[in-house]
Amino acid sequence: MPKGFYFLIGAQFASGLADNALLILGIYFLNEQGYPGWWAPLLKFSLTLAYVVLASVVGPVADAFQKNRLMAYMNTLKILGVVVLLSGLHPVFAFALIGLGASVYAPSKYGLVTESVPPRLLVRANAWLEVSVVLSVIFGIALGGALAGLTEAGTLKDLTLVLPPYSSFGVQTETLPALVVIVGVYVMAAVLNFGLKPMGQNVRLSPLSLHAMKFTTFWKSNRKLWRDPLGGVSLYVTTLYWGVGAVMQFAVLVWAQQTLGMTLKTGAYLQALVAVGVIAGAFVAGRNFKLHSARQALPWGLLLAVLLPVIVMVTDLWVAVLLLLCIGVSGGMLLVPMNALLQHRGMQVLSAGRSIAVQGFNENLCVLLMLAAYTTLLAFGMPLGFIMLLVATLLVAGIAPLCLLLWRQFR
Repeated sequence: MPKGFYFLIGAQFASGLADNALLILGIYFLNEQGYPGWWAPLLKFSLTLAYVVLASVVGPVADAFQKNRLMAYMNTLKILGVVVLLSGLHPVFAFALIGLGASVYAPSKYGLVTESVPPRLLVRANAWLEVSVVLSVIFGIALGGALAGLTEAGTLKDLTLVLPPYSSFGVQTETLPALVVIVGVYVMAAVLNFGLKPMGQNVRLSPLSLHAMKFTTFWKSNRKLWRDPLGGVSLYVTTLYWGVGAVMQFAVLVWAQQTLGMTLKTGAYLQALVAVGVIAGAFVAGRNFKLHSARQALPWGLLLAVLLPVIVMVTDLWVAVLLLLCIGVSGGMLLVPMNALLQHRGMQVLSAGRSIAVQGFNENLCVLLMLAAYTTLLAFGMPLGFIMLLVATLLVAGIAPLCLLLWRQFR
């Protein structure tokens, strides 16, 4: 890999670690403050909203500035979001601000990959990046669960002795010491970002203009990528995958607490098993798929769809562990080749920042719609098994026709 690539991986890991730990702490914060359980998915909803609302802006911004510095500034914005959470404003507003930073961070991160890695290494680079993302999920969930457990046990109270007086600032919460730890991780990520140097020789900064940020301009880019034969297929699959994954993130926590009688802390650890499986799948996909064979990963999406409704009917812990790992492997085998193909075509059809902004818009719009539907069904008391069956049906309906076309092509 090119020099500096692994510094990018480290910076992404630290930022993702803090993001995922903060989401678990946010759920604990909601419970502590007495919010109903259906507010938890809305934290993720508000995190994702900026990806959709600002889709026409984040791509041109990522292409107009040095991406490593822009990523550092966005980590600083996330720190401001933590401060807003502690100020007493509604948690949804705080997570919306954090989502704003993340929405600009994403095209910068993936844009650096496409600008610095040749096409022949793009699948492998994406495997590295996805492993970094998933490791940040695993350790972020573990960190969030551990901090929530330590907060509940009162172990972190001694840390408040070295913190400035807080009672007059905002909401009273036991999570203050844990949130200070999260801020420290964001600071580490920002330092790593500032330490990065621009990579590759083909980096081009595009002047930021009002025309480039217009939604009509963005919509033309969106239609252009959708109409590309390879770009459209890969965008379609990754969009479905992230929508399903967003529901899974919360469904596993609910299932672990309702069916297995686990706490939020132990449920978070169980949720991390999916991420472990994704790492294994990403590793195998990175070594076995090339850009020209990326579409052959589609059948893994069908396996993923079959496993989703099965998991909520399981009551044995060890069977659940095995199934969660299998779900993760299926996701990793599907996502990495599709993501690499999408980035390659996006770079050719549009530009690094704009193509990632289009990808983020579609994937996160699907996340918003899926989370809104999931929250609504939960609020009306719909059984979790029925919800997961609906999700699986949607995934099969989306991927099965593509698998049929692939079979006809290669038979």
